[in-house]
Amino acid sequence: MRLIASDFYTYLRPSKCGLRLYLRERGVEEAPESPFDALLGKLGEMHEAAHLATLPRVVDLRGGTIDERRERTIREIRNGASAIYQAVFKVEETINGTACEIVGDPDFLIRADGGYIIRDSKLSRRVTEKDHPEIFFQLGLYGWLYERTIGAPPRRLEVHGGTGEIIEIEYDHGRAALLALSKILSFKKATEEPYSPVGWSRCSGCGFFGRCWPLAEERKDPAILPDVDRGLAEVLRGMGITSIEELLERFDEPDLAEIERPWGNGRRFVGIRRAEKILRSARAHLRGEEILIARPELPPGPDYAVFDLEGIPPMLEDTGKIYLWGLKVYGNRPGRFMAATAGFGPDGDLRGWEDFLGIAKEIFNDYGDIPFLHWHSYERTMLDMYVERYGDREGIAARVRRNLFDMLPATKGSVVLPLPGYSLKAVEKYIGFDRTMDEYGGDWAMAKYIEAVETDDEEKRQAVMDAILKYNLEDLEATWAVFLWLREKADREV
Repeated sequence: MRLIASDFYTYLRPSKCGLRLYLRERGVEEAPESPFDALLGKLGEMHEAAHLATLPRVVDLRGGTIDERRERTIREIRNGASAIYQAVFKVEETINGTACEIVGDPDFLIRADGGYIIRDSKLSRRVTEKDHPEIFFQLGLYGWLYERTIGAPPRRLEVHGGTGEIIEIEYDHGRAALLALSKILSFKKATEEPYSPVGWSRCSGCGFFGRCWPLAEERKDPAILPDVDRGLAEVLRGMGITSIEELLERFDEPDLAEIERPWGNGRRFVGIRRAEKILRSARAHLRGEEILIARPELPPGPDYAVFDLEGIPPMLEDTGKIYLWGLKVYGNRPGRFMAATAGFGPDGDLRGWEDFLGIAKEIFNDYGDIPFLHWHSYERTMLDMYVERYGDREGIAARVRRNLFDMLPATKGSVVLPLPGYSLKAVEKYIGFDRTMDEYGGDWAMAKYIEAVETDDEEKRQAVMDAILKYNLEDLEATWAVFLWLREKADREV
């Protein structure tokens, strides 16, 4: 049985899943790589290459078989090479009675104090054990492989993080990594497909999502309910509850509230409020129809500005960046689609912010203090961040912030939907809103924007930005469609 360092990533990313290990070991087909994942891979390669260029007299061990690279690695270490790129270690070890071949290929070995530092380049900007346990396991395994091969521990384990900082990781002689490998091995060699709760947001980035989600829906697994987290799903499974029907037959709200499930390093009761949400959602799913629980509380007015942002997270930018601020007024006196886009030069971010404030000011001048509708908390959070970054001389951003109305809690607080989650994309589809674009989504737009940044072809750049603008406009149209759908329910009897 071969175990490799990237098995930690397979197990833990995008979320912890033993089933993913089981399926990959058996060669089950996955969905093709998304544009965003391809972008991350490309940026990771560039980040690694930039660090490689800073190291003198590097021996490059790329190319050849695993065994050839392993022999060359040992030879270059014995010769005292200044730095080694893409070394390979391979050790045979018995784990829980199974003979295993364990392979690792650290990015860099750097000569120091008569030994070697093991260093890996990672795009992640927050290199902590809580945020990225897979990095710690991987470096720990590299250290153990080095020690078993060379007969001495590495001088240090280090990560070249996304900020350029070099972060040292404590070496535990591979204990944590080997313990995790033992768990990974059990999934790889399982004789039956292991159970893994499928969550809409938790699993959507996995290549097996298109396989696992339909199966979970067909089985009516309680894990597909929005408020059933992984820990609770596993507890319910352990109690023999494998379907939504069984959940409703077994529990009422007080009983479900008393169930304990894993929470961090401890355990926590479900609680009465979550129990009520779960069972309402279960009833909606079983009936295949929505349940109106309260009249939607919506801001009054003849006209509404709908507001949506497209941004790049701190993982890819030093501080995070909004590259598109989209606005359009709907209602009795609809306006045109207006969008402020960040420029491509060094002052582009500031220009995008100032253009947005100019558009917002124009809307206030034309319509007065109209509500600014948006979906979820992102717009509020980014407004605050940009005010702190660049200021708000005329108080326009503060005025927008006062007028923000988040559609997500308004929807969740009034209607229980037979859906796995309350993302705008899920709700808009439920109410019958149709988009015209074949490809769309925040990750898609982000990947396209990076494509626009990197090209010098102005015609291609404009075509890419036009596609992103069209996607943003359809986000605004979808938000407005949901608002109208909610407003129709406002006068209903509950």
